[in-house]
Amino acid sequence: MDLPIGMQSLPPAYGYDDVAIVPGDETVNPDMTDVSTSFDGFSIDIPFMASAMDSVVDPKFAVEMSDKGGVAVLNMDGLHTRYEDTAAIYEEIASAPKDEATGLLQKLYSKPTDPNLVGQRVIEIKENGGKAAVSFVPQTAKRHAPLAAEAGADMVVVQGTVITKRHRSKNSPIGLRLSELVEDVGVPVVVGNTVTYSVTKELAEEGVHGILVGVGPGSACTSREVLGIGVPQVSATMECVAARDAYYEETGRYVSIVTDGGIRTGGDVCKSVACGADAVMIGSPFAKTEEAPAKGMHWGMATWHDSLPRGTRIDLGVRYKLDELLFGPSSTSDGTLNLVGALQVCMGYVGAETIKEMHGARMVYAPAIKTEGKIYQMSGA
Repeated sequence: MDLPIGMQSLPPAYGYDDVAIVPGDETVNPDMTDVSTSFDGFSIDIPFMASAMDSVVDPKFAVEMSDKGGVAVLNMDGLHTRYEDTAAIYEEIASAPKDEATGLLQKLYSKPTDPNLVGQRVIEIKENGGKAAVSFVPQTAKRHAPLAAEAGADMVVVQGTVITKRHRSKNSPIGLRLSELVEDVGVPVVVGNTVTYSVTKELAEEGVHGILVGVGPGSACTSREVLGIGVPQVSATMECVAARDAYYEETGRYVSIVTDGGIRTGGDVCKSVACGADAVMIGSPFAKTEEAPAKGMHWGMATWHDSLPRGTRIDLGVRYKLDELLFGPSSTSDGTLNLVGALQVCMGYVGAETIKEMHGARMVYAPAIKTEGKIYQMSGA
């Protein structure tokens, strides 16, 4: 039936709890699986990226994450380019009363960034044997990303709540040209965030090497509540993957998709990869590790916005070591530990030996997948 003019249709959109992965016709041993992935030559042994959040990543954590085979993205618009010594800053944030936390963050982040610290932080990571992935908002990427690349950065991430190729601004009629940035920095460039086919396709055409998918699903982000925007991660990932695949068919150039935000368990990781993601970006699970710099506190990129904070500082507590989160052993049955092991076992059940083979896993709409037959678990008996 045709809808009246001006009336929008509302297609369904699915999150992690709405879907399930169907086992394959063939299985393989988990130890035969290869979970490595790459961004135009920049390779990581496990498909895990730590979010560019000050509560998650400092230079020391970046080195720790590199040692585990993944990569941590350092926020170059945050505390580490505003303050030479951040230890006291983290302590102040961690000890602030809950009702004063947002105001304190706004105050601390009002200090201007120091361009000299951009290269210094990259050098700190590289000199200690880490992979240096660094993040900028579009407003600073043009000026500061080349400084990071010159210092030896391995990857540049351009990230905002929502990013597009086309942006109108009174202050900057031209704005950031991603194609020029890709050429200027000479290292893989990952951009985000988006949730749509059309934007993903246009970003790929700019020559970027990876695209971040997700608007508002993070635990410390309140964009969905404050602004009402976002698409559940399963549907968002599948739509962006469809654009990636169409671009690949047209050009033969592969652009990696990274599902960013809302991932809490091994099952969420597996579903992201089954949707077509090449890697996942995670924040809060890493913020709960002993190695994270903020002592179990967590806040998002937009928490400190001076006029419209879209996030909050939350106390997650310190729960486990980084090695336990990624590789186990798991002391819980809720899927929150040994994320790499969960991915390997799931790949084995669907018969996938590589991440790209996992993209072919069949999925079904299954809103009862977590509750069917689980009455005793749900009741606590």
